[in-house]
Amino acid sequence: MEAITDSEHTPDGRAHRGVGSVWLRPARAGRSTEAPLTRERIVGAAVALLDEEGLDRLTMRRLAERLGAGATTLYWHVTTKDDVVDLAVDAIFGETPVPDRPTDRPRDDIARLLHDWRRAVLRHPWSAELPSRRRPLLGPNFLAWMEFLQSALLRAGLGEDRLNAATWALYNHVMGATAAQSSLRLSAEEARAGRDYLEGRRERYPTVAAHSYITDDDWDGNFAAGLEYLLDGMGARQGAGRP
Repeated sequence: MEAITDSEHTPDGRAHRGVGSVWLRPARAGRSTEAPLTRERIVGAAVALLDEEGLDRLTMRRLAERLGAGATTLYWHVTTKDDVVDLAVDAIFGETPVPDRPTDRPRDDIARLLHDWRRAVLRHPWSAELPSRRRPLLGPNFLAWMEFLQSALLRAGLGEDRLNAATWALYNHVMGATAAQSSLRLSAEEARAGRDYLEGRRERYPTVAAHSYITDDDWDGNFAAGLEYLLDGMGARQGAGRP
């Protein structure tokens, strides 16, 4: 039988109660009778497994096997599969360099951060599949990223009443762009068939047919242009507006 991987149950079948986020529960120390197993090792193995096989193949049993540990030992450190995913996601945010201090060009700071984050997500395509608000992101790497982004938006002149909406717009731009790039795979034959399909319906869809969106694979250019459109619409200025 496969190990329990449901986010609502522990291995003995008891409903998991209390705080849902792994970041809001204290980490448990390892048992002296077990081989050393740390949160860092668990996260590294989980990211490697997810990179190789994707979300659908991640189970607590398979992760324990990769670590060379028993399932009971693994459950001592992480209560659920969702805990593992939360930790792995935060590790990806840790790959995004957050500068020690902002520059006097906040719009450039924002763009650099989001381009770096996009590249990190593309290195781990499974992370683009996660619902953005399945559970709150509260890991230290994510919070450092969020602090830098939101402070840069304020320095760029965005009003505090618009800050969260702007943050979500930028977040969704990164996640939407990376999800599309990670999942969309057209063969040469499919691309040709798509062009022919639209060409045969040009009278009905003249704009779509004329601009061949189905075969446009300039992912970098389109992401950069879309980001500029968003920042323009937000009125994000280049000069520093706040300390």
